[in-house]
Amino acid sequence: MSNEPQVPETSVLAVASHVVSGNVGNKIAVFVLQSMGCEVSALNTVQFSNHTGYKQWKGTRVSAQEITDLWEGLKQSYLDNFDMMLSGYVPGAEAVTAVGNIGKELRHKSEKAQKPGSFFWVLDPVMGDNGRLYVAEAVVPAYKSLVHHADLILPNQFEAELLSGIKITDSASLEHAIRVLHQDYGVPHVVITSVSIPLFSSSSVATPETPRTMSVVGSTMTSDRQPRAFKISFPVFECYFSGTGDMFAALMVVRIREAVSKYDKQNGESLGGKRSWLSGDDVDALDLPLARAAEKVLASMHEVLESTCESMAAEMKAVKERKGEELDEKTLHLIKSRAAELKLARNLGSLRDPTIEYRAEKM
Repeated sequence: MSNEPQVPETSVLAVASHVVSGNVGNKIAVFVLQSMGCEVSALNTVQFSNHTGYKQWKGTRVSAQEITDLWEGLKQSYLDNFDMMLSGYVPGAEAVTAVGNIGKELRHKSEKAQKPGSFFWVLDPVMGDNGRLYVAEAVVPAYKSLVHHADLILPNQFEAELLSGIKITDSASLEHAIRVLHQDYGVPHVVITSVSIPLFSSSSVATPETPRTMSVVGSTMTSDRQPRAFKISFPVFECYFSGTGDMFAALMVVRIREAVSKYDKQNGESLGGKRSWLSGDDVDALDLPLARAAEKVLASMHEVLESTCESMAAEMKAVKERKGEELDEKTLHLIKSRAAELKLARNLGSLRDPTIEYRAEKM
């Protein structure tokens, strides 16, 4: 395999949280994007000692004004030329608006230059999971007013419910939620990153080691905002992880850019020159660059999580053999949280060139 990155030269503005120790937010985004050939400018929305899954941490959140000031600082030194923007965790509604203003400004800049495909915004609307909000309630309407400016959004199932107003309980309500995001909000590309409801798959992905499955469900809208939905089912590791959504988002930035570039080369088109990189209506759901990108993202995710799970099991076994029953519940949780940090640095091959096992299928 060539050492040349598969993704075209790409400059990314990554807006997300930062931790001194561990892998979440921009700690993941910067490493993943740079490892795969992108130039990254990181605008950190929090500065914490460690992620909040440890249940104890120190640090500060960045205010909306500080976000705006940092952006103005980039502009005044002509450091504001970006091909793509990735936005993740943002603390508070005012800060979400400030980040949104950056995205809208970059969009306007590309349109003013009459290069509508020269900017692409991937928005991960971090609000909560498993039926529970972990941001202020005011953040929800802030994102609802913002998502139509993004090109690709990456909500989990709970966040998709919050944005669409549709409770997802089966395939029909899932497709209804996607339709609302396309038609009512005008979001060109949607990937729901963790669908827990059963979805029929033509091939079984469950194994004795990983009997539980979940799905990623994606869609690129047509010119009249109709969904073109696909699903990818995958086995779930029974381990506790933090930062999986952040890794998915960072990988998706690279893979959608790469997939669009590859599509243009193979078909003699200039999809990358169109706003939101929207495929023509004749392109089938399974041939969408978004589907190709999602397959590669999940391949990398599966390999990294498998490696992390194995490493975590070995580390916890060693701790218990060494410490026996001496550990109190709090200490055990802290050790387990550290052991569950995503193993990225030693798995560069999984990021760059994973083996694709799980393929997209039509809904």
